[in-house]
Amino acid sequence: MKTALFAFFLLVNSFFLQAQTVPLPDPFTLKDGRRVTSVHQWKTVRRPELLAMFAREMYGQSPAKPLQMTFKVFDTDPKALGGKATRKQVAIFLNGQADGPRIDVLLYIPNQAKKPVPAVLGLNFWGNHSIHPDPGIRISTSWMESSRHNPYVDVSCVVDHRSTEACRGINARQWPIDSILNRGYALVTAYREDIASDERTTGFSTGIHTLYPEFQKQGDNFGTIAAWAWGLSRIMDYLQTDPAIQAKRVALFGWSRLGKAALWAGATDERFAMVLSNESGAGGAKLFRRGVGENIRRLNTVFPHWFCGNFRKFMDQDTLLPFDQHLVIGLVAPRPVYIASAEDDKGSDPAGEFASAKAADAVYRFLGTDGLPTQTMPTLHESVQGRIGYHIRSGGHDVLWYDWAQYLRFMDRHFKTVN
Repeated sequence: MKTALFAFFLLVNSFFLQAQTVPLPDPFTLKDGRRVTSVHQWKTVRRPELLAMFAREMYGQSPAKPLQMTFKVFDTDPKALGGKATRKQVAIFLNGQADGPRIDVLLYIPNQAKKPVPAVLGLNFWGNHSIHPDPGIRISTSWMESSRHNPYVDVSCVVDHRSTEACRGINARQWPIDSILNRGYALVTAYREDIASDERTTGFSTGIHTLYPEFQKQGDNFGTIAAWAWGLSRIMDYLQTDPAIQAKRVALFGWSRLGKAALWAGATDERFAMVLSNESGAGGAKLFRRGVGENIRRLNTVFPHWFCGNFRKFMDQDTLLPFDQHLVIGLVAPRPVYIASAEDDKGSDPAGEFASAKAADAVYRFLGTDGLPTQTMPTLHESVQGRIGYHIRSGGHDVLWYDWAQYLRFMDRHFKTVN
């Protein structure tokens, strides 16, 4: 009964969306009022213009790749996970100093592969050691959340904001490593706090922000979302040096706030071949202009460190915003992007995430590819997959096997065929 009622709701909602179209900024109108008329003009004028606008007004200006950055492989186990994978752990020293900011990267590479493999890269919420009980994973020494009422993991293993051995594998259910490896993909992950702090009371006193204090003195300072995106690009710098990874086929995965970072990383760094956005919501895939779900005021007051200072001038102006998130999705084009929603995740506004994907479709088709293969919102548990993919499932704000099953199918579609 619940599924039938929800399907009816989606039909009504789709009709409403089509009849009451939310006016959105046009991806093809330049800031001087001219129209984009060629792919070359999109790539050389409009795309840079949009990137500059989002960096100035929302995500913040990020620094360039640090010239002094170095990599160190500190662990290799060719018989990890019962011989199924090679585990590799790499330290990225951002300023080249062992006592400076460091990102620990964990890789599992399927041993069945006889040649370099595609990979899925995603940041994690609770440390590399949390995604699998493998005793060989280095326990993170970075700051850790310790709320005893977290709905996703039992963090009673965290003592004084530091992980203990008991934290191994506490978030493994969101990371189906065996299934990823069985499909022939490597898994690459790193802990968000290694890159930038999500602790709102400490400001920008840890991670990469400590290397760029001058950036925090301006209104377009890069916030934590942009910092995480920047960190994903630094991980890509390493992956391009690893002979086991097919670096031209790396998919970015992110859930919730880390989904926001994955979308921005995919928009800013064209080396990423695909983006998988899992319930990224406000500041990610959903439209602000609908005025539904989490809004700009809440983002800037509850999470003031996520976006740049300039973004605060748009509080209570959601429906009048001069830009919106369909443009970010369009910046990923023509590379594949998948947007996923959940029925009970009202803050992420599933209809707004779908509408954003639908609005980005025009950019994909302008660039000569297909886009979203439907104009009406799919029913519950119906995955639609073109160059843009979308599904909405039952349940709330989470990462479930159903989500991963669609992502792996999407990756197979685009990575295991000649495009």
